[in-house]
Amino acid sequence: MFFDPLYFLIIAPGFLLSMWASFKVKSSFKKYSKVRNETGMTGAEAAEAVLRYGGVTDVRIERASGFLSDHYDPSKKVLRLSSEVYDNISVSAVGVGAHEAGHAIQDKVRYPMLTLRTMLVPTASVGSNFSWIILMAGFFMGMTQLIWAGIILFSAVVVFQLVTLPVEFNASSRAKQALWESGVVATASERKGVSAVLDAAAMTYVAAAVSSILTLIYFLIRSGFLGGRDD
Repeated sequence: MFFDPLYFLIIAPGFLLSMWASFKVKSSFKKYSKVRNETGMTGAEAAEAVLRYGGVTDVRIERASGFLSDHYDPSKKVLRLSSEVYDNISVSAVGVGAHEAGHAIQDKVRYPMLTLRTMLVPTASVGSNFSWIILMAGFFMGMTQLIWAGIILFSAVVVFQLVTLPVEFNASSRAKQALWESGVVATASERKGVSAVLDAAAMTYVAAAVSSILTLIYFLIRSGFLGGRDD
């Protein structure tokens, strides 16, 4: 399993997709961070407008550290925006702020996939932290039970990644609808910019899901479940 050429062969498409998605989201954000939105709203103000549009009144908006570290915490009802988004009046900032507010709207209406993803967080976290250790130990010692325990744990990560996809796409859809209908984003060029930023961000989640699936396929091959296992 260690330095296995088969691993790199299988995971290569996911790795390349992840690199492309990362480049795309950074370049799209950078491009539209230089374009001022016509309302003059900051990302935080746009997020607040989307929250009002969705009837959300119990969510705080806070500044967060780290580049594009924006996220919504449903357990604390807090929407955290990076400084690049919180204080910026660009099209990029408006799009990202609105997207995170879209998650808060999902929370309010109890969007089933968001609820499921929240429930999966603890299990996925354990799988992410310990599945590789268990798998390596299982392959090294030739213990089938450990190998399958690791595969099951890693499968939880894959399920989490798959559940994340509709959550993220739905949040973007809600954000766009709110921005268009509330008049925060009024021109065709601004809509194009917001869509470009959010669509690029969505591809990072697609890439993560693809990479996880390919990694799981590798584990299944090496365990002997798919193809043969090298002894």
